[in-house]
This record gives sequence, structure tokens and C-alpha cells, in this order.
Amino acid sequence: MVEFSLWDILRNLLLAARWTVSLSLIAFIGGGLVGLLLLVLRLSKVRGTERLIGTYVQVFQGTPLLMQLFLAYFGIALFGIKTSPWTAAAVALTLYTSAYLTEIWRGCVASIPKGQWEAAQSLALNFGEQLRHVVLPQALRIAVPPTVGFLVQVIKGTALASVIGFVELTKAGSMISNATYKPFLVYACVALLYFVLCFPVSLVAQSLERKLHGHRR
Repeated sequence: MVEFSLWDILRNLLLAARWTVSLSLIAFIGGGLVGLLLLVLRLSKVRGTERLIGTYVQVFQGTPLLMQLFLAYFGIALFGIKTSPWTAAAVALTLYTSAYLTEIWRGCVASIPKGQWEAAQSLALNFGEQLRHVVLPQALRIAVPPTVGFLVQVIKGTALASVIGFVELTKAGSMISNATYKPFLVYACVALLYFVLCFPVSLVAQSLERKLHGHRR
């Protein structure tokens, strides 16, 4: 048995937490960009697009993230591409995040009164200008709290990347636990670090939601 002090455990977990944060940011930013593209395509009402994107959203929302990680890890290799746990985790979490964000944002756009679209059309604005100048600025204010709140789910979702060998916070905790035979202490530290990462984001989301409701009043 390897003797680890509490500081040794925390130090190693903090080093692994960097990868949790990095993966979360890549998934959130990449998923946001893909989700925005899907949202615009969905709103454009091009024939077949809405149904196709709706199916995409249902697939990723209706299947476990764990299964998506396995499929990304083993599926990418079928195309002759060398797959690393980092690449597979980033791809799977980005697609997963994009499906949820595009649906969150679609709901925010749908909450904009129909009269706003009609007013934009009366100004002879094309579809892109209607979105950019009238609809999206209003939808953005509504979308910020749930979008920030969803970041918490992304951070916690990175824990599943450990099953494909990606060494993030949970995987590092498992490795340290196996080396020290102190699972309660190690996983308590892991839980504490997840809390430290997620709690401030939750507070920001709640604060933004309160401000939004106050503004509506």
C-alpha cells in the first residue's frame, strides 16, 4: 500500500481537475457553436431540416451519455482515425451538449411573441436580419440562465469519460483509491472538488434567473 497524505491526494486530484475543466470548456464551447448552427437551420424552415434536427436531438437526449462515449471511442476508429480517449470524450460531449443547447435555445426563441417576427417582417428585414436584430437579442436574455445552468450538467457529465480511459477527476480518484485503499477519503475529496466546480456556476445561473424575472416585472 502506498502511503498518501491528505495533501498528496488533493494535489493529485487538483492536477486531474484541470482536465475536467478543459474537457467541460471544449464540450460547452464546441457544443454551443454546433447548437447555434442547428438552431439557425431549424428556424430557417428549410424542407426536411426541422425533422432531421429534431431526430438528432431525440437521439442524443434519449440515449445514455455513457453509450455515446463508447460509440464515439470505438466508432471513430472504424474510419481509420486513431482514437484517443481525449478525442472520443471531446467529440461525444460536444455532440451531447449541442443537442441539449439547441433545444434549450429553440424554446427560448419560441417564447418570443409572434408579433416581434411580424414587426421585423414589416421592416422588410430578411430572415438573417430578423434573427440578428430582433429575435435573438430578446431570446438571448431568456437563454442565459438555463444555458449557464446546463454547464453544471456538462461538468458532471465529464465523469463518465473515465470509462474510456480518460484521466479526469473521477478516473484519478479511482486510481488513487486503488493505490491507497482509502476509498471513502479519496471519493469524498473528489465529491468536494466537483462541488467547488459546480456550486459557483449554479449560483451564477440562479442570480441571472432572478435578474431576468426582476426585469420582467
